[in-house]
Amino acid sequence: MALLTTKAIVIGVIKYSDTSLIAKLYTESDGLKSYMLKGILKSKKGKLKPAYFQPLTLLNITASHNAKGRLNTIRDTHVQYPSISIYKNVIKQSIVLFLSEILSSSIQEEEPNPRLYEFLENAIYWLDNHDKVSNFHLLFLLNLTKFLGFYPDVSDNGKNGFNLIEGIFTDLTNANDTISGEKLIQFKRLLGIDFDSVENILFHKSERQLILQIIIRYFELHLDGFKKPKSLNILEAVFS
Repeated sequence: MALLTTKAIVIGVIKYSDTSLIAKLYTESDGLKSYMLKGILKSKKGKLKPAYFQPLTLLNITASHNAKGRLNTIRDTHVQYPSISIYKNVIKQSIVLFLSEILSSSIQEEEPNPRLYEFLENAIYWLDNHDKVSNFHLLFLLNLTKFLGFYPDVSDNGKNGFNLIEGIFTDLTNANDTISGEKLIQFKRLLGIDFDSVENILFHKSERQLILQIIIRYFELHLDGFKKPKSLNILEAVFS
């Protein structure tokens, strides 16, 4: 079995036994992969350390990839980009925990997607290097839908409603899962902007929670098996 070296982003880990973990990583070379980290919790001299596998850590790994359905193994790893601020900041920690849950529930493909990898990597860099991050997760989620295949169709964005099921603007504002009025006004503020612009948007905490609820509902309608993150309450508490 050939070894390969690739960049990878930690999506999450689960405890497999008293000494081992299973890590889910989004790799640049092969998309989503799961790895058995055998003995990582007991070995103090090994090349793999639990601290490397915190949510959204950027790694370089050398790994063996098996056929689909089987766990892979990591031979060596090091942190590609040591975080400056994420793991020292409670708000940023809450954001990455929340987003890692979203990604775990949203991304299923074991195939390379260089554009998605680049988006995730650049977003993590941005979060780590900026202080005004209270709207970051909102724009991250909305722009993530570009790579998942259901970014809003903005061609008729002058209409009075947005249908979350169809992903289109509409004047049929009474249809199921259609937002209008103040909800629509706040939602539209996020469309077509980048992270540098989102710093300048001022949302009241109630508006921020409202938009997040809308986006979560949008994900639920478009992704089979999507689960509302357990860390959602923690994130809302941090921003309350």
